[in-house]
Amino acid sequence: MRKIGTFLVMLMAISSFSSAQNFTLKSKDLGGQASQKEFFNSFGCTGQNISPQLSWTDVPKGTQSFAITIYDKDAPTGSGWWHWVVFNIPANVTELKAGAGDISKGIAPKECVQSITDFGTQGYGGPCPPPGAPHEYLITVYALKSKLELDKNASPAMVGFNLSANTIEKASIVMYGQR
Repeated sequence: MRKIGTFLVMLMAISSFSSAQNFTLKSKDLGGQASQKEFFNSFGCTGQNISPQLSWTDVPKGTQSFAITIYDKDAPTGSGWWHWVVFNIPANVTELKAGAGDISKGIAPKECVQSITDFGTQGYGGPCPPPGAPHEYLITVYALKSKLELDKNASPAMVGFNLSANTIEKASIVMYGQR
């Protein structure tokens, strides 16, 4: 009888695991490689510097806000390069339209905070790797248990520290860029 009880508990666990939803990040704009649309327009690059459309599904229970980062681990800095840091995206928002990283356009929800990047500016700064090998850009959405008590002048490291302390779940996609 005890073996049957154990078997039933295991079966229920497997069943609930297999029907669980997966927090997922998607983009209609990205196909693996950054295009001139996403590339930066400075530092020797001549792109349009338009942040990609991003959407996410299967939001974890308890999510109070979201954050999005774009990070280049391959940048020749010793610490990578932060291309976009946006947080306090309201919990009822599950998409940022293309161009939302341009603060002057007001496309992103007004509650969002787009803090400084490693370019030293707020909002999106697209890929602009040095000529040579391709760089990997990790785009991550974070489901957070609270809003972050930070402002637009928060460094990427400070935002990252607060993301680590407040993340329920995260989902990522990768794009590559090369010149």
